[in-house]
Amino acid sequence: MQALGLCHAAHGQLLIVDVQERLAGAMDATAREGVVRAAGRLAQAAGQLEIPVLVSEQYPKGLGPTVAPLAAQLPASARVLDKTSFSCCGDSGLLDALKSARRPQVVVCGMETHVCVLQTALDLLGAGFTPFVVEDAVCSRDPAHKANALHRLRQAGAVVTNHESVIFEWLRDARHSQFKALSALIK
Repeated sequence: MQALGLCHAAHGQLLIVDVQERLAGAMDATAREGVVRAAGRLAQAAGQLEIPVLVSEQYPKGLGPTVAPLAAQLPASARVLDKTSFSCCGDSGLLDALKSARRPQVVVCGMETHVCVLQTALDLLGAGFTPFVVEDAVCSRDPAHKANALHRLRQAGAVVTNHESVIFEWLRDARHSQFKALSALIK
């Protein structure tokens, strides 16, 4: 029996939204570093657990690529896709990639919470996915906008969580073969 509201590695995928050079530069340094750290841990865990990882880049010609510290932590299997729509679901390439994985849970992190993350998660709900928005792996230039977006997402039915909960839910048991390696990420 599956517990409602828990992430399942076999049913999940990770979506990292627009953690790009110019956009990241506009964020508060502490918030930005927290997002990069938590998203990096999620990417490493997903890679070790063979969970699909998608990375969106909003108009990379103008906003630059994914920040180097995060890009370095992406698994080799991660797919990086460009977009111009604020919602990742507004771009057929990204939505098709999410659908083709046949995994109904999408763990979402990135920038900015009240724009691209919000629109993506709401569209994921509308498309029949269960979005898990990682509160400590999202940020906005204005913390009040982040708080408002997370409130809206909760009201709409998205699961708002944190990166450690996601990783331990993916593992489920201390006897998991990857438990030691993934718990070391968090220390």
